[in-house]
Amino acid sequence: MADINALVDQLSALTVLEAAELSKALEEKWGVSAAAAVAVAAPAGGAAGGAPAEEAKDEFDVILTGDGGKKINVIKEVRAITGLGLTEAKALVEGAPKAIKEGVGKDEAEKLKKQLEEAGATVELK
Repeated sequence: MADINALVDQLSALTVLEAAELSKALEEKWGVSAAAAVAVAAPAGGAAGGAPAEEAKDEFDVILTGDGGKKINVIKEVRAITGLGLTEAKALVEGAPKAIKEGVGKDEAEKLKKQLEEAGATVELK
């Protein structure tokens, strides 16, 4: 069995770009995606609560679905929102659809969506 603490230390040392590459490699290796796991978990939670997911939802994920042909402007906004470096923000925009922010309140999610759309991006809230 692998030493869990050593593995945690190694993963903690990864840069954002390396973590994104690791995530992609694991998705390809195991044939799953992190977005699918979140999508499956959300309806299960809503069904257990007895209310439709839309009514009870108070946290949203801001998903970048495209750059709308204005990649540079979108990269600038992504950097401002996330605090990522240029390379990481560029990789995130080019890898769309990707989550920009997860688990944010409705007001903040709407604000971020508006910011990104004004820069030319296409955005979804989930």
